[in-house]
Order: sequence, then C-alpha cells, then structure tokens
Amino acid sequence: MAIPSDNLKTNYLRMNNFKELKVWQRAIELVILIYKITQTFPTEEGYGLTSQIRRAASSIPSNIAEGAGRMSPEDFIHFLNIAKGSSFELETQLIIAHELNYVSQPDFESLTQKLDEIQKMISGLQRSINNK
Repeated sequence: MAIPSDNLKTNYLRMNNFKELKVWQRAIELVILIYKITQTFPTEEGYGLTSQIRRAASSIPSNIAEGAGRMSPEDFIHFLNIAKGSSFELETQLIIAHELNYVSQPDFESLTQKLDEIQKMISGLQRSINNK
C-alpha cells in the first residue's frame, strides 16, 4: 500500500477514536439489549444459544474498535468485514431463538431492525473508507 496523503492520513487517524463512530455506539446499544433479552432464556441454554448470541453480539463493536485501532484503512475494512460477519451470525441465532419462542415477536422485530441498521452502517463506513 502506498503511504496515504497527509489529508487522508489525518482523516484516517481521526477514525481511530472508535467511540465517536455512530455504528460502534449503536452496536454497543444492541449488545446491552441482547444481554437483557437473553437473561430470560432457559438456564439450560446458558452454555449454548445464550452464550453464542452474546458472543456474536459483542463481537460486532469489538471488531469495529479493533479495526479502528489499526494503522491502515485496509486493516480497518478487514475488521469491519468480521463485524459484519458477526452481525449475520447473530441474526441467524436470533432466528433460532425466535423459532424456539425464547424471543417474542416484538423483541425479534426490534432486534433485527437494529441489526439491519448496523449492517447498513458498517457497509457505508466501508464504502467511505474505500472512497478516500
């Protein structure tokens, strides 16, 4: 990779403050909701679906933060891809939980709507980084 121009480097370095990224903030909000909802899951799911759902959810903002802390736009995009993959994993697990009646219809719709918004925000951030 070529060394970025000063303007691009300055813009990229500003992105390293992941806590200012709206997509990271929304992902954190989703994690909190996921933890609250999975508290109602059957106790026998503690090491199964509950754990998987929580890990996938927390992986989304974690990978956004890790990518933002990397020194190249390519690395950031790579970690955003991982975050997006985790979001699709979470979506699949929520479908399973809903089918098992662990998640109510209103909660399922709310969570999947928030997840869809986060997925779109990640894609938009990737496009933004690619266009710089």
